[in-house]
Amino acid sequence: MTPTPAPFTQARWSLADLFPSAGGPEIESAFTNLTAMVADFEKIRPQLAPDLSQQDFMDSIHKLEAITLLATRLGYFPSLWFSEDTQNQAAQSLMARIEQFTAELSNRLLFFNLWWKDLPDEPAQRLMAGSGDYRYWLEAIRLFKPHTLSEPEEKIINIKDITGSNALTTLYETITNRYIFKITLDGEVKELTRDALMSFVRQADPDLRARAYQELYRVYAADGPILGQIYQVLVRNWRNEQVTLRKYASPISARNLGNDIPDEVVDTLLEVARKNAPVFQRFFRLKARLLGVERLRRYDVYAPVVNSAKTYPFDDAAHTVLDSFYQFAPRFSELARRVFQENHLDSEVRKGKMGGAFCATPSPNLTPWVLVNFQGKASDVATLAHELGHAIHSMLAAHHNIFTQNACLPLAETASTFAEITLVDRLLSEETDEAIRRDLLFRQIDDAYATIERQAFFAIFEKQAHEMVAQDASVDELSEAYLNILHEQFGDSVEIADEFKWEWVSIPHIFRTPFYVYAYSFGQLLVLSLYQQFKAEGESFKARYLNLLSTGGAEAPMKVLAEAGIDPRQASFWQGGFDVIAGLVNQLEAMTKGN
Repeated sequence: MTPTPAPFTQARWSLADLFPSAGGPEIESAFTNLTAMVADFEKIRPQLAPDLSQQDFMDSIHKLEAITLLATRLGYFPSLWFSEDTQNQAAQSLMARIEQFTAELSNRLLFFNLWWKDLPDEPAQRLMAGSGDYRYWLEAIRLFKPHTLSEPEEKIINIKDITGSNALTTLYETITNRYIFKITLDGEVKELTRDALMSFVRQADPDLRARAYQELYRVYAADGPILGQIYQVLVRNWRNEQVTLRKYASPISARNLGNDIPDEVVDTLLEVARKNAPVFQRFFRLKARLLGVERLRRYDVYAPVVNSAKTYPFDDAAHTVLDSFYQFAPRFSELARRVFQENHLDSEVRKGKMGGAFCATPSPNLTPWVLVNFQGKASDVATLAHELGHAIHSMLAAHHNIFTQNACLPLAETASTFAEITLVDRLLSEETDEAIRRDLLFRQIDDAYATIERQAFFAIFEKQAHEMVAQDASVDELSEAYLNILHEQFGDSVEIADEFKWEWVSIPHIFRTPFYVYAYSFGQLLVLSLYQQFKAEGESFKARYLNLLSTGGAEAPMKVLAEAGIDPRQASFWQGGFDVIAGLVNQLEAMTKGN
């Protein structure tokens, strides 16, 4: 049986496990200690040579690891502090100070990375053979050798990013997270955060759905030219560094190598996603029929087909998620519970708080921090499971060092998405109301659309936008291109209002981390494959799955996938995920026949 439940309440997280306070002596001590640690590390520079002993090599790595652990901890504190209140000027100031400080330290440490990349293969293989858990990290660094610049050039890039791309990204987040959205409810004008506003797009009232989207893009469109200019500069900066200086084949190739995923794998994923747009178009036509309309509007994509107002109190949601973890593996529930017990969860909805959700893992010896904006919807329960899944993934891999704990982005979505799917299955199995069960099934495909197809088309837009900016495209031309991609994605199944041309400036990932978004599509389709294995194999699957998660980032992702019996180079692998979705659409069509 599940352990006796304890009450859970929504709260702001505590960052005390990072540092007791922003103004305390511990932060100043971290600055002092890091400066001394880096000065000590610099003393090894004259020793670096092809005949460096294994002992001296490992001593150097352990010193670098200690520096990285403290620097990462220091960096996460203002970042998480800023996330809980993006209007907090003290957090912004501390974040800027730490970015400057760590960039300068990184430049002083750069010599080791450059030496390691430039080391001939024979001594490098000798040193890697005795490096234990650090092996893949060392191997991955050497993959970047063809794209590495001289030490002075690398130092310039580190410094200019502080007042360049990093500053622009922070500016974008500061501008957009201060937005207040106004909507009239019951004759009264309400002021809402973005997350609160977006809860209405899944409501039954079609007028309310439309007004929510219209208000969202009214606000973003007002700053659209400014946000678009920020994006153009970030894209130019990315191309200047990654293509012009580092000689990557294309802008997305830099992200692919960072993920250690071959270009052709990502190209195949996006091609298959593009070809399967009709699967979701068929779903949208089914939804239109059940809603009694000839064609969905873009406002209606997430509309419920059943007018279900069911909500989940936070305490119930938390226990449901933890129990679904427990039913799969008690260890999962135990690990997720630590996030609650250590007050590392921020679940409140507040003005100024960063929208969306994320999980942050500063180091292997700290329980991750999770941010969600919980409002009681079924989707909020699924989001809670998703982010706690990330935390479980991190904790299962906590026996690795800080360099090899975290999986690459595409594999980093594995535990989170798997947790979400198992939760939805749990909700479906327990729900006795057929209308709500049907609603949950519709939501499952809604979420598959949002996580797979929508994200894939974001990446398709990014690829086009990066090329257009290189050709001096205007913000309006980028908006027109985005609208054209929406028309391709939805075909004639959905009517798209003109204001959706500004959707692209409301997507933080394409500003913050270019080409991040395909990781969601990759992860979801991978999980559909893994979940099919689980359904077929039952208990025997769990050991292999736990091994996959526990590997973290200690092995090359293509090797991890091969050991799971997956070849992502094959279009058939990706098509298998879309076939699962098509099967769910078939199931819904059968359930609703005659309606």
